[in-house]
Amino acid sequence: MVRIEPDSPGRGARTRTNWSRLSCPLPGLCHNKEVKETTLLSAPERQSPKPGSIRLLATDIDGTLLNPQFQISDGDLAALRRAHAAGIEIVLVTGRRHTFALPIAQQLGFDHWLISSNGAVTRSLSGETFHRDLMPRETCLRLCTAMQDFRGHTVLTFDQEAKGAIVIEHLDDLNSSIRRWLEKNMQYIDFVIPIETALVTDPVQAMFCGSMSRMAEALRALHASGMDNRITILRTEYPERDLSMIDVLNTGCSKGHALARWTAHRGYHPEQVMAIGDNHNDVEMLEFAGHPVIMGNACEELRSRGWSVTLGNDKCGVAAALAEVVES
Repeated sequence: MVRIEPDSPGRGARTRTNWSRLSCPLPGLCHNKEVKETTLLSAPERQSPKPGSIRLLATDIDGTLLNPQFQISDGDLAALRRAHAAGIEIVLVTGRRHTFALPIAQQLGFDHWLISSNGAVTRSLSGETFHRDLMPRETCLRLCTAMQDFRGHTVLTFDQEAKGAIVIEHLDDLNSSIRRWLEKNMQYIDFVIPIETALVTDPVQAMFCGSMSRMAEALRALHASGMDNRITILRTEYPERDLSMIDVLNTGCSKGHALARWTAHRGYHPEQVMAIGDNHNDVEMLEFAGHPVIMGNACEELRSRGWSVTLGNDKCGVAAALAEVVES
């Protein structure tokens, strides 16, 4: 777990991937499908990592690194800086667009890489791009046609730093659920009717956003569209806010695949990776990491996996997880 001030998506029951051999996304690999469509595997026995064994820390932003006030707590910030000083590479992995995540990433105070848009873009703070996994324009056109009943809940994002990075038709169906996000991103939003007209280039993703019940309908419509082999469907939910976001990306795109690609590039092994997350869209990332940790405020799906649980994001859960691997 683009995000919406407190947000990001995913769903997680799926077959196990041999991450240690994965250096790029597997064509056609299906992510975050309904439980009935995949086989749930229980997590293997894991031992707590020893100090010095972790080379890379991948942490989600919303609901994980950010506290309920949408800030990085002093304790978490200090812990990340200690980890960095101890030689652990820090990577922020988020559903937010790169530009929207950048102000948070810059607060860490040291150079690092950022995996954004649920794995679609891997880019440094200075703007150097390592990898992009965009959705083909033709796929998105077909998606918009299939989701006609939800066009008022549709958001398209593009990899640019100007107006038009976010495209919607109108605010009516989005204002109540993601008002704060809209306000913070207004300079990047373009209003285009019909929204398909904006597809002159490949988008990063499409997002459907609304109430829990409305997005449950959207999820059923997506699965009925016959596009499962062309797209990845990720989901983020905040039941206490009656907010659900469904992110639709290119097939084989997820936080887990982006992290696996970066880990291989850096020459690390999954056993040297700790990942921390709280929501459905973090599942693939947590499955990949040799040492997955979920927040005390994590959703029920993550709690059912048998992964280590740290404190909540209101109690510096990231710092508590790092205390095991960074010698004081």
